[in-house]
Amino acid sequence: MATNPVQQDHVITMWEMNQDRLASMYQKISDPPRLLSNAAGKASCCIFRVPQSLLEINGKSYQPHIVSIGPYHRGEPHLKMIEEHKWRYLGSLLSRTEPRGLTLHDYLKSIEPMEAKARECYSETIHLSTEEFVEMMVLDGCFLIELFRKYGRVVRFEPDDPLINMFWILPFMNRDFLRLENQIPYFVLEHLYDLITKSEDRKDSVKSLSLLALEFFNNHLQRPDQVIAKLHSLTGKHLLDLLRSSVIPASHAEPPSKKSTPTHIIHCVSKLRRAGIKLNAKECESFLLIKFKRGVIEMPAIAIDDFMSSFLLNCVAYEQCHKSCSKHITTYATFLDCLVNTYKDVEYLSDRNIIENCFGNDGEVAHFINNLGKDVAFDMDRCYLSELFNDVHQYYRNSWHVQWASFKYTYFDTPWSFISAFAALILLILTLLQTFYSALSYYHS
Repeated sequence: MATNPVQQDHVITMWEMNQDRLASMYQKISDPPRLLSNAAGKASCCIFRVPQSLLEINGKSYQPHIVSIGPYHRGEPHLKMIEEHKWRYLGSLLSRTEPRGLTLHDYLKSIEPMEAKARECYSETIHLSTEEFVEMMVLDGCFLIELFRKYGRVVRFEPDDPLINMFWILPFMNRDFLRLENQIPYFVLEHLYDLITKSEDRKDSVKSLSLLALEFFNNHLQRPDQVIAKLHSLTGKHLLDLLRSSVIPASHAEPPSKKSTPTHIIHCVSKLRRAGIKLNAKECESFLLIKFKRGVIEMPAIAIDDFMSSFLLNCVAYEQCHKSCSKHITTYATFLDCLVNTYKDVEYLSDRNIIENCFGNDGEVAHFINNLGKDVAFDMDRCYLSELFNDVHQYYRNSWHVQWASFKYTYFDTPWSFISAFAALILLILTLLQTFYSALSYYHS
């Protein structure tokens, strides 16, 4: 006898989200991003945290070593030494301006309307009150201006000022002032500088802030005075951008239009030489002015040292982050990375007076150059060297150039290779003569 199957009731349970969790999710939706704020995508945002991908390669080159400028590294213990001297420099400035009616309160009051605009320059939300933020802008800005003016002999250093008398401090500050994370907006500096110069009512000609800043950094770049003088009206988003802009030739201000043909990467120095391509040094106002004609790459000399390496790395990081700036230094970094594979490539560039190695051995320079162009992104078809890349590529692919140059490189590059080739040729001729005379004697016999 068949039995009816047991019927089971299907119970549907209603899942409900914990109300606290739900409220937390809505709160996160409404909260604006802090580590990368909404303002980071605007053209006005120009002071960024260095991307993690670059930090993993060259981390120490982006961190200030002795002085903090701006909010990102404010209050870090190892930067307190110079922090104390900022107040001393502010006091020195006030001792000259307060008798003329420009007090500390006047500085603070004049910067306060700029607070919102200045905060938008940072890619992170700055967790400082209005009073703290304005104080930081005035303290850091006046410190920079006072140092630039003292270095430019507009005002005098105190006789026993340790910042100038201890020779190791100034080079570190030079580098720290150009860290991407260690900046304040340039319009804040210009505003403070205008206040100071107007209060002094100087009858002699007043140097521009840009000129004072570029003269300060030129202690390392060593550009002729007439080159710096042409840049007196230059401006920037901050000090790093100012110096970066000063090495970009005026003729390269606009990016080239995008080409229909793709741009090709070029080979390293060793391979280029085998293809008959030479590299020569040339005198030029900027190390970015590179030319290629008739099988010769002409490059201005560049000194690779602690200052230049830090400057280039931070410029590349800035160009990777900023929405609107050109990618000149990134392009130059990629070009160097293409040229250099090993220490032998650096050795050749040094012999040609293109690279002045003040950094370490040739292997260390090669390692730095390879890291400089690592993990960077830009549009090669619109870079300022796109035409040069393609011209070198086409020359390299020309078969008769490569074959003839390879023959010369193999047999005539050094005296010993020439002697070996000449000896082999003599031996071949003697062998042919011996064969000929042996055949001739056999015929006559």
